[in-house]
Amino acid sequence: MSIAEHIDILVLPETNLILVASVIEPLRAANRIAGKDLYRWTLHSPDGHSIETRSGIPIPVAGIFSPARETDPLFVLSSYNWKNGATRELKFLLSKTARHRNLMAGIEAGSFILADTSLLNGFSATTHWEDFDDFSRAYPQVTMIRERFVIDGKRITTGGSLPTLDLMLELIRRRHGYSLALEVSRLFIYEQDRTRGDLLQMPAIGNMRIVDARVQTAVKLMEESVEAPLSLARLARRCGISARHLQDLFRETMGITPHAHYLALRLNAARRKVIETKGSFADIAAETGFNSASAFSRGYRTSYGESPSDTRRRLKRTTIAE
Repeated sequence: MSIAEHIDILVLPETNLILVASVIEPLRAANRIAGKDLYRWTLHSPDGHSIETRSGIPIPVAGIFSPARETDPLFVLSSYNWKNGATRELKFLLSKTARHRNLMAGIEAGSFILADTSLLNGFSATTHWEDFDDFSRAYPQVTMIRERFVIDGKRITTGGSLPTLDLMLELIRRRHGYSLALEVSRLFIYEQDRTRGDLLQMPAIGNMRIVDARVQTAVKLMEESVEAPLSLARLARRCGISARHLQDLFRETMGITPHAHYLALRLNAARRKVIETKGSFADIAAETGFNSASAFSRGYRTSYGESPSDTRRRLKRTTIAE
C-alpha cells in the first residue's frame, strides 16, 4: 500500500484565507476522488497560535514551527506585510530545515521570505504580479520569470491564489497522473455555460489554460459523449478543422493527445460509478464507452493502479473499519 505524501505548511500572519484553501483544497479533493489518503498535511505558525487571516477568520494550526530534520515538502504561505513575520529566528529555522527538505515552496509573498533567507539564490522564481518588479530589484541573484508558478528543482514559487491552485493541480498530475488532476480541476470549475453559453470556462491543469475555441468545443463534445465516444475525425469535423490540426492543437494547449484527454474523462466517469454505485462492471463499461468489461478493467488498472474490484473491496474495508 502506498504511503500518503505529507506536507508541512507554515502560515504567516495576515495570509489570505483563499491562499490557504488553494493549497489544501486540491489535496483534499484528490483524497476524496481517489477514495484514500494520497496526501496529509500539518499546519504550523511562527508562534504556535492560530493565524488571523485578513478576512478575520482564524486558521487553527497544529503548533509552533519548530523543525528538526524533517524531509517532507515545506510550503511557506504569506500575503501581506511579510516582513513583520520574517523574524531573524524564523529565517534561521528556515535555513536550518532547508538542509533536509526535499522541496520548499514560497506561496505568493512566501517567495519573498525564501528569497530574504537566501533560499532562492541561483533559482528561477516568480511572485505576485504587483510585486514582481520590486522583487527583481531586491533580489538580483534570483532569476525572475513572469509565470503563474515556477518549479525549479527543489524550489517552487507562485504568483497568487489562483496560480497556487494551478500549481497544486500540476503537482497532483506529476505524482498521480493526468486523470486525477483533471477530475480535481473539474471540481473547481464555475459552470458559466449554464447561464451564458458564450462564457465557457474550461479546466486548467498546471499552466494549461484552454484559450483556443476549437479545443474548447472538442472538450465539451467529449464531455457530452462519454457513453458513445466520437472518433477523432468526427470531433475534428464538428470543430471545423482536420484531425491532424486538432491533434496538434491539443498538444500545443494541453500537452496531451485528444485520445488521452477523452480516455481520462471516461475513466473518471467510470471511477465515480465504481465508487458511488453498485452497478456491474459490464454496465459501467458500457455507460462509459468501453467495448467490454475486460477493456475497461485494463484501462482502469493502468490509470489508477488497482482494478475496479480492488477499489470496491478497499472501500468496503474502510467502511467496516469506521
